[in-house]
Amino acid sequence: MLDIKFIAANKDIVLKAITDKQIKLDVDEILNLNNQIIEKKQALQVLQEKRNSNSKAVPKANAEEKQKLIAETKEISSQIKTIEPELTQLKNSFDTLMLQVPQIPSKKAPFGKSDADNVVVAEIGNRPEFSFSPKSHIEILEKNNWAEFKNIGNVCGSRSYTLLNKMVIYEQAVLRLAMDMLIEKGFNLMSMPSLARGEALMGTGHFPAGEDQVYLMEKDNMYLSGTAEVQMNYLNANKILSENDLPILYAGVSPCFRREAGSYGKDVKGLIRVHQFLKVEQYILCKADIAETEKWHEILLNNSKEMVEKLELPYRVIECCTGDMGAGKYRMFDIECWVPSEQTYRETHSCSALLDWQARRTNTRYRVGEKEVEYCHTLNNTMVASPRILVPLIECHQDENGRIRIPKALRSYMRNEEYLN
Repeated sequence: MLDIKFIAANKDIVLKAITDKQIKLDVDEILNLNNQIIEKKQALQVLQEKRNSNSKAVPKANAEEKQKLIAETKEISSQIKTIEPELTQLKNSFDTLMLQVPQIPSKKAPFGKSDADNVVVAEIGNRPEFSFSPKSHIEILEKNNWAEFKNIGNVCGSRSYTLLNKMVIYEQAVLRLAMDMLIEKGFNLMSMPSLARGEALMGTGHFPAGEDQVYLMEKDNMYLSGTAEVQMNYLNANKILSENDLPILYAGVSPCFRREAGSYGKDVKGLIRVHQFLKVEQYILCKADIAETEKWHEILLNNSKEMVEKLELPYRVIECCTGDMGAGKYRMFDIECWVPSEQTYRETHSCSALLDWQARRTNTRYRVGEKEVEYCHTLNNTMVASPRILVPLIECHQDENGRIRIPKALRSYMRNEEYLN
């Protein structure tokens, strides 16, 4: 969401962002609705003031004037009753469209229409070379009795999985490493519920555009969120924080759920694209300053790069183009890890800066000095998401006997074992 005054004063910039992000939205309709709202509010204010004036005059008026004032006041009240629902309808239409207005992307962000236009910023680490034909993560998991896909699918449906035996511990080791790293970096660790109200998903921008991706619990009118960002972003909704409170650094740990609507026939095998997973999410609230935001954006990205390097995985950093970054993003980077069985990189992390776009949706502000109030800036990035990270972790560190070499950073969580077998 953007400020309507900014939209009115910078129509061409907003139109370009809408075009660049390939969003269907009529800016003229928004501005027209806003003008109608202003006119209705002004008319309503005039009528309310006249009604109040008449009410004060009635006790002092003579009989003839009193009857005239009462009749006039009734007519005014009738006009007010007509205008109020019209104003409400206009506001609802206006709010619906305003929620679709995209953030203006950074001038540094590459222009493009899809992920094919994303830019490779860096490629780090050496891809593993094997003296044997490397197996897929599915083959390794099933060979070692570390996961089960068929029977659990009969219970829970497609894209379900269950990790078994040592792989359960291995997954927890990865999550623990991520948590410990963020604690050392000053993040507040939070175990977050998966449940969220619709307004919280509206606050992050997952709604209204992404409602088909979220599981709805109709009886309770609650949703299962796909990231702890949803809950963390809404924790300070409708609050005015102190400038001294910022930045706020959250690390949210939670089970996550995604319907993956529209992705049928793509990446459906194994652990790549599942409906339920575990994630450690980084989230930051900071001051409304571009330099401050860019500083924290780099820190978030470096945290995840450090995590991947501790897992000893080859990876690349991608800067997402305007057409692939999403409506609310100012700038966005992905980290993709190498998957030997597919001879390609797979996205494992997504790092976004949104400026005040989310804070305006949640009305999260901070006070500068004694009087001035500003909307906060927000940022988020995956620290680690499992089981997706297990795919490159298993495949890159396999040996010809089906064992998995455990990266040094994980061994203290794995009884100091060097191999998983």
